[in-house]
Amino acid sequence: MNGSIIRRILGYVLLLEGALLLLPCLVALYYGEKQGLTYLACAGVTLVLGLIIGLKKAKNNVFYLKEGCVATALSWIVLSVFGAMPFYFTGEIPNITDALFETISGFTTTGASILNDVEALSKTSLFWRSFTHWIGGMGVLVFLLAVIQMSGGSNINLMKAESPGPSVGKLVPKMRHTARILYSIYFALTILEIIFLLIGDMPLFDAITTSFGTAGTGGFGIKNDSIGGYSLYIQWVVTVFMIFFGINFNFYYFLIFRQFKNAFKMEEVKYFLLIVVSAIAIITIDVSRLYDTLGEAISKTAFQVASIITTTGFSTADFNTWSSSSKTVLVILMFIGACAGSTGGGIKVSRFLVVIKTVKKEIHSYLHPKSIRKITLDGKPVEHNTLRATNVYFISFIVVFVASLLLVSIEDYDLTTNFTAVAATINNIGPGLELVGPTQNFSGFSTLSKYVLMFDMLAGRLELFPMLLLINPNLWREVFRVNTHKEIRKPE
Repeated sequence: MNGSIIRRILGYVLLLEGALLLLPCLVALYYGEKQGLTYLACAGVTLVLGLIIGLKKAKNNVFYLKEGCVATALSWIVLSVFGAMPFYFTGEIPNITDALFETISGFTTTGASILNDVEALSKTSLFWRSFTHWIGGMGVLVFLLAVIQMSGGSNINLMKAESPGPSVGKLVPKMRHTARILYSIYFALTILEIIFLLIGDMPLFDAITTSFGTAGTGGFGIKNDSIGGYSLYIQWVVTVFMIFFGINFNFYYFLIFRQFKNAFKMEEVKYFLLIVVSAIAIITIDVSRLYDTLGEAISKTAFQVASIITTTGFSTADFNTWSSSSKTVLVILMFIGACAGSTGGGIKVSRFLVVIKTVKKEIHSYLHPKSIRKITLDGKPVEHNTLRATNVYFISFIVVFVASLLLVSIEDYDLTTNFTAVAATINNIGPGLELVGPTQNFSGFSTLSKYVLMFDMLAGRLELFPMLLLINPNLWREVFRVNTHKEIRKPE
């Protein structure tokens, strides 16, 4: 285990977070809020610790997937702990568990909240709360790869551990350039949404924070009614951009560089849009009687479908009051999720495509035992390692989901509340049904349940395995064994 490079990366993460914590200070300065002093102090402490931890150069810059997973998991935990400090020390979220829950929910772009009155927060904290979505949407380590020169040729292991989806590859030969391209697209789409929201007469602060929540597909609103109080135009803008951010960013790369054949060959994007349109049609037919006009029914349905499948979590309607069939469709969308390589959560459309094609192949082999049939995606054969990883992911997902559900069910809430609470956190969605519906929150859960759900949020955002590796005793036995050997050799 290359502990020195992991320490170095953690130092970089703290330095980055310390710098980012200065942005809320500017907001506090503009609005004349005293909370800015607390954010400034937290930024200073974070920067100093980052310098201390990352000052010493790593002995070996090469790291493998194991180190990448450990560095990623620890980075997100450290990021969340230090990101929660301002909420706690300003007194706006006086309970440390709740402050950590809110921060993890922000960075993992889950959007699950423990706040009963969001509007009671200062502008400074509202900005930081929404900004955590934008930071976590594309990934803090991807950002590090974009702005910091990290040598060793093993940087793809960081991106593999952090980026959502069954496989991660390079858009261009150098990993650093790939990260820059991804963040350029991410930044451009965010700015574009802000412009469209401003055209709809949305206040600048609201437009920025809403765009942060949409871009990261997080869903933290700055109003108690989420997006429901804004105009129909603004709701449609947010709907469209939620779908945009739920699409694989490789699609935009191909469009920008005029590789139209590759762009429109992406099966995942086609099926993602097909699922969105089909879900909107099914639910609109079902809920049309609840609204005055068909147009209103379509707008409410389209918003909620886009919000759930992209795992954003914004709301314009209390879908908890919809029929069982409509809520069932939404729960299914929770698990399907967005595209791989997007900022959305969930299991991902590409994984379902691979599994469905695997099942079709097995059925075909029963009918034609001697036939040889390869599974393809976007016209290319799917490698055996990808198939194996997809199957293992599904099994691991079920195990983590069931274990979390059993732990949360100790509180004796109703099954729908417990089931959708776990589904909403592990899929990084935010709202569930019943007691964790769009008009409710997670404040009623016990401390134990909150920590279980926090683990689920981190595990869901990091595709399970970095967090599972971190709690594996064998990893720490190896770390201890390496450190022991170093101590034994040292006197020699």
